[in-house]
Amino acid sequence: MAFNEQMTEELNLLLKFPTKSLMQGLKIHQDADPTMISAAKRLFDKGIITQQDGGYLTDLGHDLIEHAQVIESALTHT
Repeated sequence: MAFNEQMTEELNLLLKFPTKSLMQGLKIHQDADPTMISAAKRLFDKGIITQQDGGYLTDLGHDLIEHAQVIESALTHT
């Protein structure tokens, strides 16, 4: 299975979340790019973030962001 466009948008949004503290989150404003707003809603519906407009990463979100960071790092090294 390949990453589709929606998965890529969700991964890109996940990578924007701060990871240094569990007390930091992300707020997506209503005037943000519509693809980012949609990606946030999908992540919320999947139980990966706590709010439809961002919020905090759930436990699942923390697990996924670690994997997303590894993938991003491996693909950007030349």
